[in-house]
Amino acid sequence: MAGFAGCPGAVWADTETSTVESWNQAEGVVEARKGAGVFVRDFKPIRRRGIERLAHAQWGAGQPIWSADVAGRELVVDSVEVTEEDASAVIAGVLGLAEGARVCVRRRRYTLDGKPVLLATSYLAADLVTGTPITQPDTGPGGLYARLEELGRKPVRFREEIRSRMPSGDEAERLALPSGVPVVLIARTAFDAQGAAVEVNDMVLDSAAYVLEYGFEA
Repeated sequence: MAGFAGCPGAVWADTETSTVESWNQAEGVVEARKGAGVFVRDFKPIRRRGIERLAHAQWGAGQPIWSADVAGRELVVDSVEVTEEDASAVIAGVLGLAEGARVCVRRRRYTLDGKPVLLATSYLAADLVTGTPITQPDTGPGGLYARLEELGRKPVRFREEIRSRMPSGDEAERLALPSGVPVVLIARTAFDAQGAAVEVNDMVLDSAAYVLEYGFEA
């Protein structure tokens, strides 16, 4: 063994991966490169501040919600696809729509320091957002929540459901995940003052790229 997990750039060239190396690889600490050994992933995790990022003081002031997480690092949306589709039964049920009703679907990929870290897909009722900047690739300052406020449907409450699993082949490819690294799934629903759901956002995170932080008052 020619290195250890605490040293960025340390390399293992052993033909058999040790138990410790296997654990580190599964946790995303190291990655295997075919024919080259095992390398420590040299990437500082993102501290995702689940409460602060969704505050009206953030997006209401024209700031993207993710700016609360990256502390001056360069987070880039390198892929945006906006379509109108039939709502699935699950999405229709959450948004209070008839099954098959039309929804605006926004699919994005985010990269940080040149590395893909997040896939996000938002669903909103087409009847609500058609003809607004929400249907454009760039939704403007403050993002789609600021645009919903302009439509009189300001989000005042959010719910996030979190779980983890192994990635699909497409997710692993789009996030450039090393073998064995799981993803974190976050399903967020935004609610307006009347308690109606106005957006569902399904997110897929590289588990090794994030620390999920939630601060609560006692």
